[in-house]
Formats: sequence, structure tokens, C-alpha cells
Amino acid sequence: MEIQVVEGRFVEAPAVGASGMERRAFGEFVGPQGELASYALGWTTGQEQHIGRISVGIGAGNPGGGTFHAVVFDQENAYAFSLVDEPFEDVSEGGPDLTAEQARAHGDLPFVWWVADQVFARDRRAQWMRHWLLGTRCIQTAQVFELSEPVLLVGHDADDGLWQLIGTTDAAADGKLGHLSHAIDEDQTLLDVLDMNPGESASRQHPGGPWTRHTGYPTDAS
Repeated sequence: MEIQVVEGRFVEAPAVGASGMERRAFGEFVGPQGELASYALGWTTGQEQHIGRISVGIGAGNPGGGTFHAVVFDQENAYAFSLVDEPFEDVSEGGPDLTAEQARAHGDLPFVWWVADQVFARDRRAQWMRHWLLGTRCIQTAQVFELSEPVLLVGHDADDGLWQLIGTTDAAADGKLGHLSHAIDEDQTLLDVLDMNPGESASRQHPGGPWTRHTGYPTDAS
């Protein structure tokens, strides 16, 4: 049996007292041996500090079940977790909310961290949050940057790992440097190609259309 990360509901609303958006994403995890967990993750844009939250619940209704809560942050250009006392979200597979001390002493903590890593690798909303946390930069054509053209080509460069977003106008020397998470804010269909490895690209004929993936860019795709 393969690992399954099943995306659930997604909620976003204007942040209270801030200029950004508050986002919450929920989902379910099934391990290769049928292990169950559920999770919620979230972040709020418009804040000076980029810190996300995650809750992972296991063992609902069973002794030893509980909900683990952590903050997620940038550590040397990679995400890291740190347990916290404050509960974040209720999740279906969870039990009592655990404090950081209780979570550290729990025998299933390594499993919980493994679940969290699998969620960040497989849930598209978690990848969105990761790019927000890390401040991932991307090069956009001027038209895409100014929102006058939709993104029809996404590239993940092999040499420097930089992302490129191109619209109907061919890429030129006047590209704009922006944040990938901001581009996703404007067009959440980009979530479907955030799992591309360096050296890959994806193109589509029109906004909302299916993506076609390539090795390299379409002109030299193989």
C-alpha cells in the first residue's frame, strides 16, 4: 500500500487587523501499513515574521491518542518544526491537545514528524506555505508581474533552481523578480505544478487548462 495524503477543505479569509490573508488547509494521511493521521496547517500573510502552524492528530478514541501542535519556520533555507503548547486546530484523528512537553515525551513523536514531512512533500497547499515561509523568488515576465497576462508556462531552472513564470508574450530581458507565493495568491491553479523538479517545466494553452509537463522548456523538451 502506498502512502496517501488526501487534501481536504481549504479556508481563507482576510486576516483580522492585518492586510493579508489567513489560510487553513486540512487533510488526511494513510501510511503504507494503514496508519491513520489527520492534519491541519495554516499561515497568515501580511505579517513581518513568516511562521506557519501545523497540527497532527493520531489515535482518536484510543489510549495514547492526541493532537500535536507545532510552528513551522525557515531554518537555513529549509523548513523546520518546533512543538508549542498553544493548540492550533482540531483534527478528526486527534485526541487531547498535547503540550510541547507532553508531545516530546510521546512515543509516537517520530511518526508524527514523518507524517508532517510527507504532508509537506505531497499536499499542494503545504508546498504553497513552504514557498511563503522560504520567500522563494521567481522571475516573471513584465506582463505576468503586472497581472495583464495569465501564466501559461512555468519553469524550474536546473542550474540555479529559480522559478520562471511566462505569459502569452515571450520572455524578454525585462523580467521582474517577485515571490512565487504571491503569484500563487493570484492564481491558485499554479498549485498543480509546484512539485516540479529543477530542470522541468509545464505549459498550458489557456488559464485553468490542463498542464503539459516537459523536461527542459517546450522548445527543447524531450
